[in-house]
Amino acid sequence: MLIGSGVAIAIPGPSAGAALPSGGLLPFGCANPANRLADVLLPAAQATAGSAVTCFGTVRLGVGFLGAAATPGPVGYGPGDLQRAYGLGGLKGRGRTVAIVDAFDDPKAEADLAVYRAAYGLPPCTTANGCFRKVNQNGKAAPLPASDFGWAEEISLDLDAVSAVCRTCHILLVEANGPNVGPLMAAVDTAVRLGAIAVSNSYGGREDQSILRSDAHFNRRGVTMAAASGDAGYGVQWPASSPFVTAVGGTSLHRAKNARGWTEKAWAGAGSGCSKFEPKPAWQRDRGCANRSVADVSALADPQSGLGVYDTFNNCLLALLCDGMIAAGTAKGLNGWAQIGGTSLSTPIVAAIYALAGNHRKARYLYENRRDLHDVRTGSNGKCSVMYLCTARVGYDGPTGLGTPRGAGAF
Repeated sequence: MLIGSGVAIAIPGPSAGAALPSGGLLPFGCANPANRLADVLLPAAQATAGSAVTCFGTVRLGVGFLGAAATPGPVGYGPGDLQRAYGLGGLKGRGRTVAIVDAFDDPKAEADLAVYRAAYGLPPCTTANGCFRKVNQNGKAAPLPASDFGWAEEISLDLDAVSAVCRTCHILLVEANGPNVGPLMAAVDTAVRLGAIAVSNSYGGREDQSILRSDAHFNRRGVTMAAASGDAGYGVQWPASSPFVTAVGGTSLHRAKNARGWTEKAWAGAGSGCSKFEPKPAWQRDRGCANRSVADVSALADPQSGLGVYDTFNNCLLALLCDGMIAAGTAKGLNGWAQIGGTSLSTPIVAAIYALAGNHRKARYLYENRRDLHDVRTGSNGKCSVMYLCTARVGYDGPTGLGTPRGAGAF
């Protein structure tokens, strides 16, 4: 099975610069058909390969683009916004390790993370001070996998999201050799062996019979696994459908003049549904799905209200024209600050909250403590025959699960 990351991106730009279609969407990274050579050369084979998927990245085009040097500060939501929206103020990770599992190498991961954390006054998280560690799927510092511009953006998003939620957490980045189950499961095993308390898995693929053999990699005592539900709307992805992970859906989050100060609804892109193969866990009791239901919990995923992320790994030849080249599809990667969403955002948010809670609990604990979650009651991610699996409602529903964090009590 080939696996893809789930990312949705909105790249902001000031009014200066070349005019571009406002509000348009551009496939990003490995979601861009131009970057999937196999789809072009072997369309018939790709159409019949049920286990082959791609990532879900989407860029929202702005009015104009300027390079990283001309974009002086962050965009989108920052650490303070997430902490206020989800009641995380005052909680500390106390050096607990959150692992990020992704494919390929981001050679600028540590440097870009330093810029992000400095912009928000977060303490440095570096190899030198022991806070940050990057290894290959075998747990070694070298050799690292081949680099990839699309997955580097995913890595930057994951690192920045964990930093935004848990400023004192340690971060372990485990880079798999490629977007396939074998390398990614080796990376998951390494994350556990190297001491992660929570592991963020922001990738997913279509379910088939082979997934059942891989579930054991997520069944780990004392380690919480979080997995993205997907960014293609209604439909089930694995490993989110595994009964051994916390399946993370997505919401749209906006400031509001109410007691909480925020409103949320189900994000239209979040994945959800009823697994075809995975059995229903004993702690999940919704009656419209005889097997495992997705998702369990949710957090911010909508790129229209996404997190500001810093990433400068690209193949631009002309720095001043880089953003325009990325928008036109003639260059790959990012060029500084971008506003990013997707369940690839909500998943590291949830993984970091598990680290803040520090209790090694699994998804079952959420169902026993749903009073400590914000119930999301509006929004939909598509059409389905069992309404609650694609439409938010009071109580449990597919797109948002039991709701979004209200502090770390439910975790």
